[in-house]
Amino acid sequence: MRAGSFSSREGGFTYVWVLAMVAIIGVGLAAMGTLYSEHARREREQDLIRIGSLYAQAIASYYRMSPGSEKRFPPSIDALLLDTRFVGNVRHLRKAYADPVSPLHAWGLVKGADGTLRGVFSTNEAAPLRREPLDLGITVLPVASHYRDWPFVPKVEP
Repeated sequence: MRAGSFSSREGGFTYVWVLAMVAIIGVGLAAMGTLYSEHARREREQDLIRIGSLYAQAIASYYRMSPGSEKRFPPSIDALLLDTRFVGNVRHLRKAYADPVSPLHAWGLVKGADGTLRGVFSTNEAAPLRREPLDLGITVLPVASHYRDWPFVPKVEP
């Protein structure tokens, strides 16, 4: 045997050690991916609550600012972006926000009997992480089994 050469036994041990390290690193990365996924889902849910509240506040603002004695709800989301009932520019909402939990899908619209916009909801079928009712001041979100069961409808007095 020459000096500095490895026997086949030593080479096999190194190979097994490298395979074990790859397996350990893989398990660690899988755990990190799960934690990141849960964190991202929690952030999207928080964004849904924040943006849904913005829509509810904008609808309530449109309703309260109705000129004259008869209060009206907006006919569409576009009316929240630019309220044409006044001489100047009145914006109840800065922009039309996408649904954070379903960015490729439009918001579901809660319509009144007269066809006016009363609120919005996500069309996502996933279950929310929150399992208790949530009072946002402008609206109350009930316990829900799907995100679509959270209607962001403002509390206004007709």
